[in-house]
Amino acid sequence: MWSRNVASACRQRTKAVCLRAPSRSLASVAETTSTTASPAPSSSTSDAGNAPNVVLNAAVVLNRSPILTRTPTLFERAYYAYQSRIQRALFNPFPTDFYFKTGSLLEKKFAKEEKLREREAFGGPWTLKRRKQGPTQLDEDGILIASTDQTENMGEEPIEAPAPRIHESDRTGDVKSLDRMGERNLYLLIRAKDHTGKEVWRFPQGGLQEGEFLHQAALRDLQAECGVNMDTWIVGKKPIAVYQPSLPESVKKTLGGELYTFFLKAHILAGQVRPDGKNVTDFAWLTKQEIEPRVEKDYWASVKDILSDF
Repeated sequence: MWSRNVASACRQRTKAVCLRAPSRSLASVAETTSTTASPAPSSSTSDAGNAPNVVLNAAVVLNRSPILTRTPTLFERAYYAYQSRIQRALFNPFPTDFYFKTGSLLEKKFAKEEKLREREAFGGPWTLKRRKQGPTQLDEDGILIASTDQTENMGEEPIEAPAPRIHESDRTGDVKSLDRMGERNLYLLIRAKDHTGKEVWRFPQGGLQEGEFLHQAALRDLQAECGVNMDTWIVGKKPIAVYQPSLPESVKKTLGGELYTFFLKAHILAGQVRPDGKNVTDFAWLTKQEIEPRVEKDYWASVKDILSDF
């Protein structure tokens, strides 16, 4: 009974406090706090009015992904060859009687190819002798590359050897070709003027228009500097890096404030760069290691972590 009376008394006291609370004026609350609290809003307002202006740029890190698988190292080659020998030594014999007619041309061809694969896997004097006499008859995937004499006897056309992994642009040093460095990631760099009017190597970039998002400005600026003959894809709407150059006061006044360049990643699907030759004088598709000696040090420090090493 006593606990029930205490609970009802607490409820009545709470209701009384809630009803009396709105009757207190806001002025009495401000007066009881502190007399020095009122100047705070005016000081923050003055700081906001004196805040420096900023100039935003959107840059595009246009990437061409690798078009070839990476060449395995010596250790990887030895490991794969060892695993292949183990697998060949332990696998069940292929049922040739089920798949080929006895004495047929296909059975003879398969037996010849299988003999070559066995010799290549386990070695032997015949393998060394054949390597001295001419090139290997098997490609990297273990497929037989028959000579003209062999194919004429079997009534088939010879299997063409695969294309070389080193492109002609790699031999000539053509940095404008998208076929160079097939095993590496390539990035588009252009030679144009920066914010100070100096010609430098940089990524395609430009300013933002009123009410424009970063990814929209990035695509528009890419087309303005590199032409519309490329099929590109902006990966995301969020930037992956930011670059703030250290500018003298005279340049800041000319630009209208501090300069911030936000980098957005993009991929090229087809096409090629077609600069107008006025604003952009040159371009190159470069790897990460080739970009470092071309750009400024502070610029490289801002972009090096967003580029792939391979």
